[in-house]
Amino acid sequence: MSEADKTNSGTGGARALSMSVRPDGVAVVTYDVPGESVNTLKEAFTEEFERIAAEITKNPEIKGAILVSGKRDTWIAGADIEMLKNVTTAAQAEAMCRKGQKSVERLLNLPKPLVAAIHGAALGGGMEIALVCHARVLSNDPKTQLGLPEVQLGLLPGIDGLQRLAAIVGLQTALDYGLTGKSMRAAKARSLGVADDVVPAPILQDVAARLALSLAEKGPPFKARSDKKKKGMKLDVASLQKAALEENPIGRALLFKKAREELLKKTGGHYPAPERILEVLKTYADGGFAASQDVVARSFGELVVSSTAHRLMEIFFATTALKKDTGVDDPSVKPRKVEKIAMVGAGLMGAGIAYVSINGGIPVRLRDRDDASLGRGLKYVADILDERVKKRQLTRIEREEKLALLTATVDYSGMRSVDLAIEAVFEDLGIKHKVVQEVEGACREGVIFASNTSSIPIGKIAAASKHPENVVGMHYFSPVHKMPLLEVIRTKQTSDEVVATAVAVGKKQGKTVIVVNDGVGFYTSRILGPLMNEASWLLTEGVSVQAIDKAMTAWGWPVGPVALLDEVGIDVAAHVGPIMVEAFGDRMLPPPTMPKLVADNRKGRKNERGFYLYGEAAKKKGKGKHVDESIYGVIGLPVPDPKAKSPVSAEEIQMRCSLQFINEAIHCYGEGLLRSVRDGDIGAIFGLGFPPFRGGPFRYVDTLGAGEVLKRIEGYQARFGKRWTPAPALVEMAKSGKRFYQ
Repeated sequence: MSEADKTNSGTGGARALSMSVRPDGVAVVTYDVPGESVNTLKEAFTEEFERIAAEITKNPEIKGAILVSGKRDTWIAGADIEMLKNVTTAAQAEAMCRKGQKSVERLLNLPKPLVAAIHGAALGGGMEIALVCHARVLSNDPKTQLGLPEVQLGLLPGIDGLQRLAAIVGLQTALDYGLTGKSMRAAKARSLGVADDVVPAPILQDVAARLALSLAEKGPPFKARSDKKKKGMKLDVASLQKAALEENPIGRALLFKKAREELLKKTGGHYPAPERILEVLKTYADGGFAASQDVVARSFGELVVSSTAHRLMEIFFATTALKKDTGVDDPSVKPRKVEKIAMVGAGLMGAGIAYVSINGGIPVRLRDRDDASLGRGLKYVADILDERVKKRQLTRIEREEKLALLTATVDYSGMRSVDLAIEAVFEDLGIKHKVVQEVEGACREGVIFASNTSSIPIGKIAAASKHPENVVGMHYFSPVHKMPLLEVIRTKQTSDEVVATAVAVGKKQGKTVIVVNDGVGFYTSRILGPLMNEASWLLTEGVSVQAIDKAMTAWGWPVGPVALLDEVGIDVAAHVGPIMVEAFGDRMLPPPTMPKLVADNRKGRKNERGFYLYGEAAKKKGKGKHVDESIYGVIGLPVPDPKAKSPVSAEEIQMRCSLQFINEAIHCYGEGLLRSVRDGDIGAIFGLGFPPFRGGPFRYVDTLGAGEVLKRIEGYQARFGKRWTPAPALVEMAKSGKRFYQ
């Protein structure tokens, strides 16, 4: 291709779309947003798409076209979220949507074939543009993924990607991708029929160009795959199920009824976008494409300006900002290079940390006291990798490559060269001091020592170190390979370089990282304590376990506090409780039930003796979670009558538990534990499951109003005493009328 063939789409400044024509008559349309690291769709670009379409149509030398990205590792990463955040009315958003729908139809109706040549992420609007093209060729690079993640922002695909996906893969599969927002890799896209070919990146454009020429030769409607049915009906299970559920009205009604039931179980009705996605696909199935387009536009308009979407977009902006945050205020500080990690402790936490490290490409030397412990840890890592292979998220070769990064030892051999050592041993200060000294003796001078403790102040652990400036907290959440947050804890002595290094490692491990200052319970464990305590106090007032957990999940928490106590471990809570009381006084005082539970050997799920039934006892009761009613006798209470009215309303349960959590978060902010309220909200949502649609504890206070929150807390203080002492920062906020987010 020559520069003389190159056409800029528009005049007067840089444009996102440009076009050049190859000698074989294939136009190469390049999408490259000026000044941005990734391509996003902006409202102004619709005119550019239309202009390019017109140029392709009128140029007789052009036989077909391919759409490529000018960015290195992304195709089109969706719509510009900042643009959507600035929309003020539903009518404005709806108009934007209808304009986009009309614009992409111009591409679909081109008299010449358009093939998407995709390398990198094609997400949201990017995937929708790809689906508008007559065919799609993908690179086989792991970075190449397709998906419709709009639901995760409280939105739905706005240029009819749901319906176009359903036309290719069927209603059930389209529902799955639309409602979860998950991505598909290239191999999956090919197996579903979304990709027409998958090839190595260096030959991507040439293969796409050949396909465009082939489609041009065949003529309209430019379909790469034949729609002609093979002789004889396929009798495999998937085909029969599709015929039964998708290709007749009764089956479709059942499909959408079941989907709605499952949806509401998961969302509790708090998230409108999934319900609108169901409505779009149901309208498409029953009324056709044009009818569904109208539903898309109206729904898009409503969702963009909804409070749920605004909260979820704020979370998106916060996590995006954290990806660029080094964890320290001095921009000149650079993290050290970490080429190898020592992981001391091969239990569930240690093995989980080892997995996310090797998954991020960092070699790990795993250490535990004996071969049996190491064997369990190595198996845990291998099982996670095997599950990913089973789900086709990894190839068998990729699994072996990752596992090759993990070695094990029962001593400290092979650790001289490590740059970072992380411990995840028993929560005992004496044991942790011993590990600090052993690591510093076995590893090279200047090694960074990180503790995964969830409660012991890092400063106390650093007291045993020769170099306390190299000691930092790296608090992961269980299960490590699923929970997205890493809480990095710095002491007054921890160097900026060490903090920046811990943050950089966390990002390599795929974590969202916040940095907090040292203190008992840090941030996350500390704010969870009062919530769990309040749930325990409610039990002493005669509220049933089911009533507490049901009320809290209805408010939007992923799991109730009593069920969570079983998961965390009653013994762990009993160990941490006195530490919190010693640090914070009567505000953290639990009811006198914990010693009774410990005396009865109640540890929770781990020994199948907790508030709920586990193992065989649970199986006998059937599906669902069932309370072990003997627990009431253990704590000296009668078994609540399930038919009787609860002594405390669901709304009060929700407020008392959630406001304890929120009040403690504000205590932490006022004491300087947090770098920002942004970090406080992200830590609460990603680490502890605070309902995302409420935006986090600080966003929630801004929504409700500091004065109203203070009024409620003071009301509970009058009834229940010191544990409801309002945070001074909240009192000040209420007096001044200020907000946490200005």
